[in-house]
Amino acid sequence: MSRRLVLVLAVTCAVAVGNLYFPQAVGPLIADGLGVPPDRATLVVTATQIGYTAGMVLLVPLGDRIRHRSLLVVLLSLTGLALLGAGCAPALPPLVAASALVGLTTVAAQVIGPLAAGLVAPDRRGAVLGTLLSGSTGGMLLARTFSGVLGEWLGWRAPYLVAAVVTLVLAAVVRYAVPDTVPAASATGKPYGAFLAEPLRLLRAEPELRRSCFYQAAVFGGFSAVWTSLALLLTGPGYGMGAQAVGLLALVGGVTMLCTPIAGRLVDRHGPDRVNLVSLSGVLVSAAVLAGGALGGPAGLAALIAGTLLLDTAMQSGMVANQSRVYALRPDARSRLNTAYMTCAYSGGTAGSWLGVRAHTQFGWPAVCALLALLAGAALVRHLSAHRGRPGPTDGAHARADGVRGR
Repeated sequence: MSRRLVLVLAVTCAVAVGNLYFPQAVGPLIADGLGVPPDRATLVVTATQIGYTAGMVLLVPLGDRIRHRSLLVVLLSLTGLALLGAGCAPALPPLVAASALVGLTTVAAQVIGPLAAGLVAPDRRGAVLGTLLSGSTGGMLLARTFSGVLGEWLGWRAPYLVAAVVTLVLAAVVRYAVPDTVPAASATGKPYGAFLAEPLRLLRAEPELRRSCFYQAAVFGGFSAVWTSLALLLTGPGYGMGAQAVGLLALVGGVTMLCTPIAGRLVDRHGPDRVNLVSLSGVLVSAAVLAGGALGGPAGLAALIAGTLLLDTAMQSGMVANQSRVYALRPDARSRLNTAYMTCAYSGGTAGSWLGVRAHTQFGWPAVCALLALLAGAALVRHLSAHRGRPGPTDGAHARADGVRGR
């Protein structure tokens, strides 16, 4: 795989993931612009994530059945049109509906992961996945900053309209830059309904897939709870900041773009389990650090900066480890494996967003941090129990063996 292709795929991941996350920073602006309460405006974020989960189930498995390039071009084009509809929405209900369509179609990053895993040697898979996740991380963080700053300047509609133009332009670039891969013959003859049921069958059949799904669902649930509630905290009476502050805080986490390629190389060298152990421990520590945000003032803001930085880094590093483990299981079914994995992850994220807003509304910021700690602790206990007394080769040897099977 050439560096230019990796760059194009990483940028595509950034744009697709950015479309999912930038509404988090403009929730208060949407509330003011449409005249609705702030907690109702968070329905835009929830609808986008629900749509994204549906896209995982209905569209991502088609990566094993349809040529990747054609699928990516169609998805990006539909996302661009849905963003235009969202930017022109006259009221909250049509905005929520358009946001659900954005989430449904902005699943290009989940098509790219299996594509890249099939184009690179197994002993470099972690490094390439880390680079793609670095692009996704950059899109996630920069999109929040972009939308917060642009929304404060030109209003909440501007981020949607600019994102629509960028996405449509990228669809044209992908049409000429991405190779035209051929799907496996075993996947092309199945009826669509039976094909969509495959991720559930794989989830039942593969214990390592179930384990990876649980880790990411728990961690991403806590992650989403924190970031959805953070806008409410910073724009509330404790800090009294604008939506721009949420975007600038997210920009601090840009250092995670440097960490995910390193995590990928560590996965290639030592196996995914050791990286999972460190990342889950990091998420648990981040909950304690973030709790200091309840103090307010400079001390509270410093705690929020340090805590979100640690949380983002740990969550993304764990994602590299989990995806490396999942893609090594069945080379002919990587899109369906990824569907099962990411559906579980984003179902956890959707639930986390909903629970986080309720926890913050009822009990304040400390309750959001307690929710993060509870979810991370459950995943860490599951990880430790899975390896208690397990004999055999090292994680690195397991990873090399998976690579041999994936050839």
